[in-house]
Amino acid sequence: MARYTASVCRLCRRSGEKLGLKGSRCLTAKCPIDKRGKPQGRQLGRRRLSDRGLQLREKQKARYTYGILERQFRRFFAQAERQSGITGDNLLVLMEKRLDNVVYRLGFADSRSQARQLVQHGHIMLNDHKTDIPSCLVKEGDTISWKQSSTKTEYYKQLIQDIEAKSVLSWLSLDRQNLVGQVLSLPTPEDIDAKFEGKSIVEYYSR
Repeated sequence: MARYTASVCRLCRRSGEKLGLKGSRCLTAKCPIDKRGKPQGRQLGRRRLSDRGLQLREKQKARYTYGILERQFRRFFAQAERQSGITGDNLLVLMEKRLDNVVYRLGFADSRSQARQLVQHGHIMLNDHKTDIPSCLVKEGDTISWKQSSTKTEYYKQLIQDIEAKSVLSWLSLDRQNLVGQVLSLPTPEDIDAKFEGKSIVEYYSR
């Protein structure tokens, strides 16, 4: 499966803001945006972005945030277009319903890339069935838990201690003692602190 392998910090600098791609590291003084002070490639005297450029930047921010390459992101956009309602909001909800994102939102991982790795390595169970597909979409009522053998790992033992300090969004619930999460309802755009504008993404693909 194709994936981005270069430094994710470059993506934040390219976007001009923190996208939380490295979890807690983004909140420390080691964050390149804090250390270097200006976005990658931005120079004095450079002309301002055109409308097309601004739309592209919003689309790229969405891709970077959820760790998706262009082809797969375009498929999600096409699916959002087929649904009733506002396409930009539909796209955001689809991104949030991805299994790797839900694992991240439950606090099982510090970043979406780490959550994706947990799913791909078979540590996560969806409705008591093992799945290694990060892009799998959850439904209302689904449960997300850990594979029995994975509860013996040092990562899981440390997570049990750290999970109390983590918060969970209102559309999810979490049994912190057993590390079992449940999808209470489908997310709405108001539930999600998006760092990109869905309207701009729709305008980008509409040309």
